[in-house]
Amino acid sequence: MEIHDEGLADVARYIELHANTRYEDQRPVIENIFYTVNRFKPIDQNSRVLEIGVGNGWLQIYGKQQAYNIRGLEISPQLIEVARRNAEKYGAQVDLELGNIEETDIGNAEYDVIIASSVFEHVEDWEAGVQKIFRALKPGGLFYFDSTNKFSFTSGEYSFPLYGWMPDTWRFRLRRLRQGEDIMKCGIDFHQFTYPRLRRFFEQTGFSMVLDLVDFKDISSIKTPTTGKRIVLSSVKRLKPLKHLLLTFTPATIFVCIK
Repeated sequence: MEIHDEGLADVARYIELHANTRYEDQRPVIENIFYTVNRFKPIDQNSRVLEIGVGNGWLQIYGKQQAYNIRGLEISPQLIEVARRNAEKYGAQVDLELGNIEETDIGNAEYDVIIASSVFEHVEDWEAGVQKIFRALKPGGLFYFDSTNKFSFTSGEYSFPLYGWMPDTWRFRLRRLRQGEDIMKCGIDFHQFTYPRLRRFFEQTGFSMVLDLVDFKDISSIKTPTTGKRIVLSSVKRLKPLKHLLLTFTPATIFVCIK
């Protein structure tokens, strides 16, 4: 996807939608991401962390508060401005670069951890982006991936019944009609992923370990763990048909991939 210096309607709509969102509201989500990351790749002040798609900058702020060596890559100049303003409010100096994952050089064996949350659905050549991330990770480095799930009954991309189930051309036409042509420049979900498709590609790319949401989930990461939840989680992990059913309809595709 190209970088557009001019203001885009969909970016303005995103900024307005999240205008009243506070860092404190997002912190539990971010803490959960880093809890998962640290289970498989402990981060310290010497670790190099890259976030693809910084949005409002909340994850960057958290990383700076933890004294992590973290930087961000963002395709929207407007969102970089928003992220920097938000960071200033919390006394954080963020290191952000304007660019897209398809074309920006992120180096070879540069990073210990790369995080892309709600990003790759918007990346036209997503396979090339993942391959660049693989090359940019150090041996043993971790890639945290979070994106769309095609057969989820609800979608964070757009509020419409069974939105992800629709053919691409239908989704694109719907969004153009409802939100204008700018949606195709920045904001459209080019991809609705499935767990099997992503797992195959991550493994083909060369990751030595590919863990999906069920694989890496543990009871300590669940709020108010109960006996019932323990039984359910244990059953889903043991029974492949049950796991497949859950992953087919869960709201997002989430993976932890180790190089």
